[in-house]
Amino acid sequence: MELTITNCNNIDSGKIEITNNKLNIKFGINGTGKSTITRAIKYGIDSPELLKELIPFKHRNSEIEVVPEIIMNEEIKSVLIFNEEYLNQFLFKEDELISNSYEIFINTPEYKVSTEQIEQLLSEIKKVFSENDDLNKTILDFENLSKSFATTQTGLSKSSALYKGLKEGNKIQHIPDSLKGYSKLIKDKSCVKWLDWQNNGEQFLEISDDCPYCTSPTTENKETIKSISTFYDKNVIKNFTVIIEALKNLGEYFSENANLTLQTITEKQTGLEESEMNYIVAVKQQIDDLLLKLKALKNISSVSFSEDDKVEEKLKNLKINIELFDRFKAEKTITIIESLNTSLDTVLEKVGLLQGEINKQKRLVKILIEKHRKSINSFLTNAGYKYTVEIINDNSNNYKLLLRHIESDGIINGGKQHLSFGEKNAFSLVLFMYEALYKKPDLIVLDDPISSFDKSKKYAIMHMLFRGKSGECFLNKTVLMLTHDLDPVVDTVKVLREFNNLCEADFLTTKKGVLTETKIKKQNLLSFAQICKSALESDLDEIVKLIYLRRHFEIIDDLGNEYQILSNLFHKRKREECTDQRKEIGNDLMSETDFNSGTDKIKSHVNSFNYGTNLTKLEDLNTLKALYNEVENSYAKLNIFRLIYDDSLAEIPSVLRKFINETFHIENELICQLDPNEYGLIPDFILEECDKFISE
Repeated sequence: MELTITNCNNIDSGKIEITNNKLNIKFGINGTGKSTITRAIKYGIDSPELLKELIPFKHRNSEIEVVPEIIMNEEIKSVLIFNEEYLNQFLFKEDELISNSYEIFINTPEYKVSTEQIEQLLSEIKKVFSENDDLNKTILDFENLSKSFATTQTGLSKSSALYKGLKEGNKIQHIPDSLKGYSKLIKDKSCVKWLDWQNNGEQFLEISDDCPYCTSPTTENKETIKSISTFYDKNVIKNFTVIIEALKNLGEYFSENANLTLQTITEKQTGLEESEMNYIVAVKQQIDDLLLKLKALKNISSVSFSEDDKVEEKLKNLKINIELFDRFKAEKTITIIESLNTSLDTVLEKVGLLQGEINKQKRLVKILIEKHRKSINSFLTNAGYKYTVEIINDNSNNYKLLLRHIESDGIINGGKQHLSFGEKNAFSLVLFMYEALYKKPDLIVLDDPISSFDKSKKYAIMHMLFRGKSGECFLNKTVLMLTHDLDPVVDTVKVLREFNNLCEADFLTTKKGVLTETKIKKQNLLSFAQICKSALESDLDEIVKLIYLRRHFEIIDDLGNEYQILSNLFHKRKREECTDQRKEIGNDLMSETDFNSGTDKIKSHVNSFNYGTNLTKLEDLNTLKALYNEVENSYAKLNIFRLIYDDSLAEIPSVLRKFINETFHIENELICQLDPNEYGLIPDFILEECDKFISE
C-alpha cells in the first residue's frame, strides 16, 4: 500500500509504503511530520473536507491556491487511530474504564450466533408484539397514565396531575356560573392555548377599560375576565386533559365496571373522597403490575436469564393471570393476555433447547470475561503496574470494565484522577487494541504510542499488542506505528526473534519539505564500534575518520596514549603543547615515548595519520569550511562545525550549543543505533543554524 502526501503542514510532498498484514514502524526525529501523516490519513478516510486544516502556514496567505492531498493506491474504508485525542474521548469514564465494554469484550461473532439462536426460540413471544401494532402504543399510554397517578406511601400524591385536576372537582365538566359564557372555549380541545392567550391579554386590563384585542368596553366584565385565571390554571388543565384523553383511549382495556367508576370519579363536581383516591391507587397498582409483565415479555432475550435461572420456572412466572387484574377484565385485554400466554406455552414446549442455549451462552460469557481479564491483568503484572481489572454485568447487557488497586478491595471509579500519565497511556493502548479488534478497521495507526515508557514496559506493551494469538492482538493486522523512539525498531528488527517477518521498519526524514523513507534492516542497526569500523574503512575525509576513532576510544573507555593524542589534536594544540589528561596538572606534558606509541596505535586504524598535517588542516578555517560544505552526512557536518567553532562556542546560542556538544557524544547508552553516515539523524533546524553561522 502506497500513500502519497502533498501540501500537508511541513510536508510539501512525499510517499510512504505500508505493508499489509504487518507492523509498519516509521521512525523519525521530531519535526519530521509524523503527526501530520496521522491527521492526513484520518481526514483522507473519514473527513476529506477537513484536509484544508493542513494547508502549510507558508501558503495560508498566498494568492496561489494550495490543496492538501493524500492519495492511497488501495481503498481504505476505515481507520482507527491511537493518540491523545482517543484517550480523552473514549477512556476513563466516571464509572468504568472504557465506554463500550459490552461491544468490545462480550459481543463477539460467537456470542452473536448464540444470541440469534436464543432469539429464534423466543420468537413466538416477540411475534405477539410485532403483529399487534397498538400494543406498543398501549404500553406507552399506560406508562404515562401511571406517572400521572403518582402515589405515596399514604395514597394518591397531592402533587400528581390527577389530584390537582380533581382537587375541587372537574372544572371542565362543571364550569362556574359566572363563566358559563366561556363554556365552548373551556370545553374545546384547544382550551390550554386559549387560557394562555387570555392570560397574556389580562395584564393590559390595568392600562385601559377597553378590550386589549378589540377595544370594546370591558368595564362591566373586567372582574369576570380576571376570574378566569383564578379558576383555571393552564398547566393543571393541560396535564388533566392528557389524563382524561389517556383514560378515554385506554377505555377498551378496562372492565366495564372500572370504566364507569373512573368516569364517575373524573367527572365529579366536588373534590375527591378518600375511598375514590383508594380506588385510583388500586387501579395504578394493577397498571404497574400489568406493565411489568408486558415489558418483561416485550424485552425478553438471552440477557433476561441470569446464570442460575431455571428457564422453565422463569417463563411460567411470566404468564399473566387475568383474575389478578379485575380492573382490566375487558375483551381486548383478555385477547392480548391469552395470545401472550399461548406464545409462552409454545416456547415452553422447547424449554430444554432454550435452557441448553442459554447455559451455553452463559458459559461463553464466562470464558470471554476470564480470558480478557487474565490477558489484561497479565500485562499489568508484567509491566509492573499495581492494578487489576474485572468485567462485571451490573444489569441486563450492561458490562463494565472496572479497575482495582492490588492493595485495596474497592473499585476505582474512572481512574483518570488516580493513574499517572504513563499508567493511563499503558491502559489506553491495551483498551485501544481490544476496540480495534472489535471494530476491525482496514488500517490501525499508532501515533508515537510507547516513547514515554521505560524499556521493560515498552517490551510488555509490544508483546501484548503483537505477540498473542491471531485474532486476539494486532498480529497479522495492518498497523502503522509512527515514533521518534528507536527502541521498538531495535527490538522488532534486530533483537527479538519472535518478531521475525512480522515487522517492516523505515527511517523517515523531511528535508526542505520533501518526505522520504529509508528501509531499516537488521544490518543497519549497529553498535558504535561497528559504525566506527565502517567509517574507518570508508573513503571519508581523514579528519572525519579521526572524529569517529576518538569517539570509539571514548566509548570503550580506552583513554590511552592514542586517545590523548586525538584529544590534543581536536583542541588544536601543537606537538610540544600536547598534554596527558591522566597526569597531574603542571606535570602533564606527553612524553615522546607515549606520543610515538599513541601515534602507532592510531596508524593501525588510519595508516596515513600525521599529527602535524592534520593540525594544519584543523587550524585552517577555510579548509574546515570547505570540508563542512563538502560532506553530505549531517552527523559529520555537526562535528566539523564543532571544530570550526571550538574556541568560540560561547558565542553560539545555548540551545544550539548544547545540541552540538551532546550530539558530539551521541547516544552512548545505546547498544544499537542507526549509522549516522547513512541516516540523517540531525534535525533540519540545527543544520540550518549551522549553515547560517558558516555562511556568516
